Amino acid sequence: MKKVKLLFGVHMHQPVDNFGDAVDKAIELCYAPFFATMRNYPDFKFAVHSSGWLLNEIKTKHPKIFQDMEYLTKKGSIEWVGAGYYEPVLSAISSKDRRAQMNKLSSYLKKNLKSAPRGAWLTERVWESSIVPDLAACGLEYVVVDDYHFLSSGFDNSAMDGYYESEEGGEKIALFPISAALRYALPFFSVERSIEAILNCAKSDNSAAIIFDDMEKFGLWPKTHEWVYEKKWLERFVEAVLADERITTMHYKEYLHTNRSKGLAYLNNTSYFEMGEWSLKSHQNLALESLKKSVGDEYFKKEGVALIKGGIWKNFFIKYRESNHIHKRMMHHSLHQERLKKDALESLYKLQTNDVLWHGVFGGLYLPNLRDNAYSYLLEIEASLAKEKPAFSFFDIDKDGYEELKVLTKNLSLVFSSKYGAQLIEFGSLEKLFNWQNTLMRRHEAYHEKILHPTPKIYKENSGEDEIATIHNDEVAINENFKDELIYDWHPKYSFIDHICSDEFSFDSFKRASFNEVGDFANQPFEFDEEKMTFRREGGVYLDKKYDTSLTKKYGFGKSSISLDLSTVSDFTHKLHYGMEFNFHFAHPHKVLINSQALGNGVVLTDIESIVLKDDYTQKSLKISLNKKCTVYAYILNTLSQNESGFELTAQQISLLFSIPFLSSLDLTISLEVCDV
Repeated sequence: MKKVKLLFGVHMHQPVDNFGDAVDKAIELCYAPFFATMRNYPDFKFAVHSSGWLLNEIKTKHPKIFQDMEYLTKKGSIEWVGAGYYEPVLSAISSKDRRAQMNKLSSYLKKNLKSAPRGAWLTERVWESSIVPDLAACGLEYVVVDDYHFLSSGFDNSAMDGYYESEEGGEKIALFPISAALRYALPFFSVERSIEAILNCAKSDNSAAIIFDDMEKFGLWPKTHEWVYEKKWLERFVEAVLADERITTMHYKEYLHTNRSKGLAYLNNTSYFEMGEWSLKSHQNLALESLKKSVGDEYFKKEGVALIKGGIWKNFFIKYRESNHIHKRMMHHSLHQERLKKDALESLYKLQTNDVLWHGVFGGLYLPNLRDNAYSYLLEIEASLAKEKPAFSFFDIDKDGYEELKVLTKNLSLVFSSKYGAQLIEFGSLEKLFNWQNTLMRRHEAYHEKILHPTPKIYKENSGEDEIATIHNDEVAINENFKDELIYDWHPKYSFIDHICSDEFSFDSFKRASFNEVGDFANQPFEFDEEKMTFRREGGVYLDKKYDTSLTKKYGFGKSSISLDLSTVSDFTHKLHYGMEFNFHFAHPHKVLINSQALGNGVVLTDIESIVLKDDYTQKSLKISLNKKCTVYAYILNTLSQNESGFELTAQQISLLFSIPFLSSLDLTISLEVCDV
């Protein structure tokens, strides 16, 4: 009789400082019932990884769950698995920070659960061999990755029933391949089919059936709480495993030390297949999906998996410049962390939390609260460095070949981009730890095609009690009204954006980004004169031909204000329309008042020289004043993104346009001031 060693592991994580109700929901539906159930079966050995922040939240606010964890640990049921304390993607932070984060979690586990981890969970299973020396230096002997990591690197699917050895610079690490078949089976299949899936992993006696997956699948994902707990799937599954003499549960570290490896392995820089898809630009994502379908499922699984693949995780920094800005601001402080005090260093580690930096079937970057949290940690660092007098520096923050002007006043952290129109790309309050420039542009995403070009639904026969759908194959309801929300921006949505239009702007043309732009200033580089502190572009107005046009922007700074002297001169002598665009992020955009009016579906103000945006969240107002009367258009900008529950319309920011007609030349003085409400 062929026997199999079941290496069962679960990973639990919530974004650092996530909404309290979101954490409470996960506690109630998933974490609490999971450990309460497993407490009844201490003979079932399994592995657990939890991000340090979540584990401490449970210990502090939900001691009963932590007591269950302690009990199962003392009984020898749980093997605790390490990683970065605040759940960073290890390959996306420095070696020094990797070691600090992993040691921090290991120390927490040793102190609070008397358990020293020997293995590591890789956040989002992002593998790069450069992390191996740091894993080894932290005393970690193995990591878990997907079997896809191996298959996409040319390994055979029949040899995924054990672990492999790898090395980098002579430092070695063991690699356990997680079974995709088990990830899609547990807990979605019936207990009987789940047992069958485990046994099918055994290629020889004492083979390993390897599963390490999100605990949130056991109660938090749609439909799973009823399935796993109310219908007692987990209870029946554990009992069935313990009763089956063909299956022995075992800890990863135990299997590692009692079984030889299956050989040497070098893996691609990769994550799971879906992550590779998501990291691509939308047209590439669709092309990859089409290619995979064209070769057929059988060929893909047998041969194509090693040849057909998406991008790497770090592509998200290319796909989303907003993500890249957060990451590179973090990396700059990481490289100069010797100047940071203890609290600021802790803020740096929190800033390395992965969730805000990417987007797939989960909200990630599209969730404003996650970006708000990230910027609050960044601004905590900046506040620790601020002085009475403004500090100026001009260097390439984003690592894209173009310098940014960074200004740190007593109350504000500001960044201006030379690549994108001398625009304000960071507008952070050191007092409120809030970035009003935490904006997001509207992009085409591959999943928008489900709305733009819906295909007829194919209804599958109900499988009854045998299985439930996962979020990867569950039907998603399509709201036809979403089509009207699919508007795509042709330039980043920052502030102090210069538009020159041949026709008069309208509310609709501004909202839909469809006005007839004839200038080349809104998304093009400016030169910066450090001595004069002036941005300038020698550009053009394009109508029947190019008309040489220059635009100069000179910023000034107070403790809580920005001033701008702007001058533009064009060889085109007929009437044009200049528009200055601002985009400001607010925690509650629908509650913001503009000149005491609610924005509702948008507002148009005429003959205006100043506006005041009153923010209930920060209890601050943003006041914009001009030296000329203008027309102001304002609306709440929404993005349409996908999450585990379907499609979600999210208010990201308030977009404003100040429109002024001019002939040949225009001089403006503009101020942006932060005031108390």
